Amino acid sequence: MQNASPATATRYPRLLTIAGSDSGGGAGIQADLKTFSALGCYGMTAITALTAQNTLGVAGIHAVPPAFLEAQIAAVAEDIGVDAVKLGMLHASEIVMVVAHAIDRYRFPHVVLDPVMVATSGDRLIGEQTVAVMVCELFPRVTLVTPNLDEAALLIGRPITSAEELEAAAHDLLALGARAVLLKGGHLPGEEVVDLLAQADGPWRRFASPRIASRNLHGTGCTLSAAIAAQLSLGATLAQAAERARGFVLGAMAAGAQVTMGGGHGPLNHGFAPEPMRRLQGRVAAHRA
Repeated sequence: MQNASPATATRYPRLLTIAGSDSGGGAGIQADLKTFSALGCYGMTAITALTAQNTLGVAGIHAVPPAFLEAQIAAVAEDIGVDAVKLGMLHASEIVMVVAHAIDRYRFPHVVLDPVMVATSGDRLIGEQTVAVMVCELFPRVTLVTPNLDEAALLIGRPITSAEELEAAAHDLLALGARAVLLKGGHLPGEEVVDLLAQADGPWRRFASPRIASRNLHGTGCTLSAAIAAQLSLGATLAQAAERARGFVLGAMAAGAQVTMGGGHGPLNHGFAPEPMRRLQGRVAAHRA
């Protein structure tokens, strides 16, 4: 029996996360890989920075040189191939430019950007110049941007204090060049969490769900954006991907709410309902520039 040709071979959905490493395992690269696996996808990494952190906070950051980030992306894209990308911690303008060039070079089909800009404490994690480069170079290139309210406020220059303000804020984010935005309203007060999906050339969708009482919320944004990328790789529309990803995050939050891990904000339970590895029919040979 002859081997299948590259055009008809069976492969796994190939997900690449370009983000920072969380030594505590709750967020960043580690959360992304857990999410990909739980949703039946094959996860790969290009690490932008190493962090020394736990449930209490970040003790240190060690940046990866831009040239080595470029080498990581090339190693994956030119051999295995990529069906969707999740972008996380991009801490410097040079790192942002490496990612922008990679999106163009390898023509990644789906790219989800979680713009990690503000720490839970409210401190800014990246400088104004890096934010400007990210907006200019990545917003027009990616499929979706997923800011929380603090990040959105930094981008549009004003706070967002109620669910009624989400629509105007989404319009302003689209005006910055994004093709689509999932504006996350989890930081708003109230018993209901409201998120808004806004598309420049597509329908808008409002999602609402009861708030889950838990201190274990570390890595929620990472997990959501990774889950959206995974769903896009499986053929979902953007609205379907956002809805399914929200469902996965809510399930992981609820399953981990009563667990104690460390002395601070613990992780989600990514393994609450793991799916078997999916198999897709299609080309295995990756794009080579």
